[in-house]
Amino acid sequence: MAGAILSSKQAWIAFGLLGLIWGSSFLFIRVSVEQLTPFQVVFIRTGIAAVGLTILAYAQGKRLPTHWAGIFPLLVLGVINTVFPFVLITWGEQHIESGLAALLQSSAAFFTLIIAHFFFADERITLKKIIGMVLGFVGVVILASRSLSVEPTTEGTSQLAYLGGMLSIIAASFCYGIGGTYSRQVVQKRLDPIVTAAGTMGVAAIITGILSVVSPYLGGPQPIMLADLRSDVLFSVIVLGLLNTFIAYIIFYTIIGVLGAARTSMVTYIVPMVGLVLGAIFLNEAVDARLLLGAVLIIGGIAVVNLRLNMLFNRPTTPQPEPAKDAV
Repeated sequence: MAGAILSSKQAWIAFGLLGLIWGSSFLFIRVSVEQLTPFQVVFIRTGIAAVGLTILAYAQGKRLPTHWAGIFPLLVLGVINTVFPFVLITWGEQHIESGLAALLQSSAAFFTLIIAHFFFADERITLKKIIGMVLGFVGVVILASRSLSVEPTTEGTSQLAYLGGMLSIIAASFCYGIGGTYSRQVVQKRLDPIVTAAGTMGVAAIITGILSVVSPYLGGPQPIMLADLRSDVLFSVIVLGLLNTFIAYIIFYTIIGVLGAARTSMVTYIVPMVGLVLGAIFLNEAVDARLLLGAVLIIGGIAVVNLRLNMLFNRPTTPQPEPAKDAV
């Protein structure tokens, strides 16, 4: 799809598909960590994406940078915007439900808002943005209160582990906030989006591959051989890399040229709800009143901060592609 020219109708169909794909990431992560270590999950998914995106970039006549000025931003973004959040989300889903993880990860929009305030003159915090952040913060607190009702189990689930899982997802969202700001300030001015995606995924695959091998010697979990995986786990991690990372990035960068960055970013509203629904349907995850209330407040807060009705109908004249800052 990369490089294809879509009509507006096709772009909106692709937009909905992207929301479904990214929203399902949390389901596939939750299944993958039932056997694989967090480092292994991230290594496999970023490795698949790195190979695919690099081939695509070279097929389009683009090249990964060989000079330090181009390599350094990829290293920074690869660590901050890929390794840290991917590992934190994957680790967190060992302890919490996939639907809850999807909702908490959407809080990245608020961290991006706060961090961008200090770096960009056109991103200052206003009263409307403060109201949105307060709504989102209250939603996160309500979701966090669910840890108080967790009953200890023989699998090791406890209130502390549950809370730790949630804090891990929130920490990942903070990393996305930093990465999104850095990508706008530095990376998008120097590198093509596909080159940036390929490079950051390559950095993430190398780092997490090394960590997968080294981790057991530092007291971490032992990697699992792929031949020993259940079929559903193997399927989930492959789909996570091929569909939810590689193909999702292609769709993202294709529709952003038609819809513009602002309207494409509205996929943020779809992802958490898709994650919540899929977790309830396929993993029998409980959906209680606090979860729904927290979801309404967080997504409502994001809407108050970002949504402008005129951007739904006015076609942008000069769309500005930018690296995906909170893709999962």
